[in-house]
Amino acid sequence: MAFTLDRRAFLAGAAAAALPCAPAIAAAPPVRIGLMTVKTGPLAQGGIQMEQGFTLFLKHRNSTLAGREVELIVADTGGNPAGAKTKAQELIERDKVDFIVGPLAAFELLAITNYVEQHKVPMLSLAAADDMTQRKPNAFFVRASATSSQCTHPLGDYAAKEMKLKRVATISEDFAFGYEQIGGFQQVFEDSGGRIVMKLWPPLNTADFTPFISQFAGIDGVMNGFAGSNPIKFNQQYAELGAKAKWPILGGWTAYDDALLKSFGDDAVGAISAAWYSSEIDTPSNKRFVADILKEYGNIPGGYAAGLYINGMCIEAALKKTGGKTEDRQALIAALRAVSLTDTPRGPFHFDHLGNVVGTVFIRRLERKNGKLVNTIIKTYPNVSQFWTYDEKEYLAKPVYSRDYPPLKS
Repeated sequence: MAFTLDRRAFLAGAAAAALPCAPAIAAAPPVRIGLMTVKTGPLAQGGIQMEQGFTLFLKHRNSTLAGREVELIVADTGGNPAGAKTKAQELIERDKVDFIVGPLAAFELLAITNYVEQHKVPMLSLAAADDMTQRKPNAFFVRASATSSQCTHPLGDYAAKEMKLKRVATISEDFAFGYEQIGGFQQVFEDSGGRIVMKLWPPLNTADFTPFISQFAGIDGVMNGFAGSNPIKFNQQYAELGAKAKWPILGGWTAYDDALLKSFGDDAVGAISAAWYSSEIDTPSNKRFVADILKEYGNIPGGYAAGLYINGMCIEAALKKTGGKTEDRQALIAALRAVSLTDTPRGPFHFDHLGNVVGTVFIRRLERKNGKLVNTIIKTYPNVSQFWTYDEKEYLAKPVYSRDYPPLKS
């Protein structure tokens, strides 16, 4: 008997047989994000919180942004410039990351900025080095937290106009973040009628601040710019020497960061600080963020965790603008700099033309309420620019804030 085969049946069978060998449509590769943080040394507390903030953000998004899976690669810089440069090279050349988030410290950021810009990798950093968005801008950089001096400008205004202080001594670690915080405070405080009479610069790893505190005299207030674990030691010793009873203490956002409060005693009660973030901010986004950090890690979040969570929100918003595409780096950084968000843990903000945030700065008083230390918001300065109220052109014509600028008046 002759064997016959219907043509349509043959074609259908052939197509079915070919299916296992047919090339599959390739799924988009994951968005690769390199997180540069610090897990050892005096800055480790903030570095660990950075990782917590970004990890929580990815958990809230099920590790998917704009329809693409996200792969997070965490790099410990060791909190030094050499370590930061090594990790940046590994993330870019070996891991082929699409974004870098971090690093923490200004001196780490300054060590890698040129390298990252040359490789056109968008970078979102918590590090506050002023000139990254001022005299030496990086075209592939955005900062959603604040420059070093962005919070201490309004603190100088508040100290002079609200606290009526006239003569203030300053103290901070002997590195760029400290110089710029103190410089910003001094500039505005003195422009408002006050005077800085003394500037002290302990090394980063100082264990005993007593020799420095004992130099305070002829003042009516002290401004400190400490970070990491140093604020805890400084405030204890400040109170033990009786200085707290003589002079009110002020600080930048790292000096009284909300995440540090569990480590303080009553020695720090009454401290006035200026910050771009507070766990007390009453927004739906912040309430959820604080509750979930408490649930996951058992700690009230501060700026380190909030800053990294907000960086995640910026990346998400940029990827939505590019349709999830990351190949065109110019389009990607343009999308990042165009981000403007209303409901975030820090409240509403947008970026200026140099990639730096414009947003609210909060003046806070450290108080004990219901047995717990809290930073109560006592004044807000909305839409604070990195240039404060100064003309941008005139501001940039002056030197960056440094150890000796502005100088002490004789």
